[in-house]
Amino acid sequence: MIDPQLLRDNPEVFKASQRARGESDGLVDVAVDADVKRRSAISESESLRATQKTLGKQVAQATGEEKTRLLGEAQGLAARVKELAQVAADAEAEFTRSVRGIANPIIDGVPAGGEENFVTLREVGDKPVFDFEPRDHLELGEKLRAIDMTRGAKVSGSRFYFLRGIGARLEIALMNLALDKALSEGFEPLITPTLVRPEIMDGTGFLGAHSDEIYYLPADDLYLTGTSEVALAGFHSDEIVDLSAGPARYAGWSTCYRREAGSGGRDTRGILRVHQFNKLEMFSYVLPENAEAEHERLVSFQESMLQACGLSYRVIDVAAGDLGSSAARKFDIEAWVPTQGEYRELTSTSNCTTFQARRLDIRYRLESGKTTPVATLNGTLATTRWLVAILETHQQSDGSVRVPPALQPYLGGLELMEPVA
Repeated sequence: MIDPQLLRDNPEVFKASQRARGESDGLVDVAVDADVKRRSAISESESLRATQKTLGKQVAQATGEEKTRLLGEAQGLAARVKELAQVAADAEAEFTRSVRGIANPIIDGVPAGGEENFVTLREVGDKPVFDFEPRDHLELGEKLRAIDMTRGAKVSGSRFYFLRGIGARLEIALMNLALDKALSEGFEPLITPTLVRPEIMDGTGFLGAHSDEIYYLPADDLYLTGTSEVALAGFHSDEIVDLSAGPARYAGWSTCYRREAGSGGRDTRGILRVHQFNKLEMFSYVLPENAEAEHERLVSFQESMLQACGLSYRVIDVAAGDLGSSAARKFDIEAWVPTQGEYRELTSTSNCTTFQARRLDIRYRLESGKTTPVATLNGTLATTRWLVAILETHQQSDGSVRVPPALQPYLGGLELMEPVA
């Protein structure tokens, strides 16, 4: 939820943000008008209640026709107060409805426009060059007996898979490398629930435009999470978080589920876009004034992981129209996928400022003793999709794949993954 005081003081900030996102700014006017109407009704009602109190004393002392007249006035005031209470309630409902439809205002510098309007901040690493026709990750995975899509489809349907043998070991190695990185940077590890209540899913902002990508279990009124961000945000819901010693940082390890509604084409081949995958997600609760610095810090952790895996990548500033409603800014890191001849997203990290915290009632205490919303940020540190870039980048002409040195200790010192006859 947005900051109502900022909305009152500077509605143009929200209008400009909505336009940059490619969304209507009309809701901003609706929210402002509803807020004015609500506060006006409350103010008039309070004034009338004071008049009622004075009139009550006069009625108690009056007699005869004067008392009758005053009683008539009191009844009229009571009816008006009741009417104003309904006006305020209706305006409050309209304000809440409209405010919940307004996305988190973007941070200055976020590019306007849609998916294609991102800005490349930097490209890092040399793109791999081969003196042979490179194989895609699925062909490599099948030769290594690391990926089994056929049996995944047999058991669960399309876009499901088995990681087996070296494939399973490689993913676990990657996740453990990420976990060690998170631990070294002060993150507390959590294995999170993958089923959450509707109020937690809604509080993080996932029940908006992309709610059709979320699995829902109506018999239990629970949602399957597409990222442990949801559970990590809900971890401190309705709480006052102690940030006196610095940010509260968590690393959530979980299985994730997504319908991937609307995606198709080449992304249906292999494990680039699947319905189930594993992920290690960073999540930070910080003071609002430190959120942008924390955002850069999360990106640096992600970059160190991609560099450790020997991947060529670029960092992009995602355009406003491609942000979720919760994010005020998002940086994606995309790795080079040789057989596709382009960069593909491996990580995202979002600065959600106080948007999620307001919806989930997560606060910290000021020196004055008052409480105010924290800022929340999230970012992927490793996920199953990374195997796509790792296999394709480090492949050899015979179908074997070199193991990045950083991953070798987690694979018993294995340096080369070789095809299985």
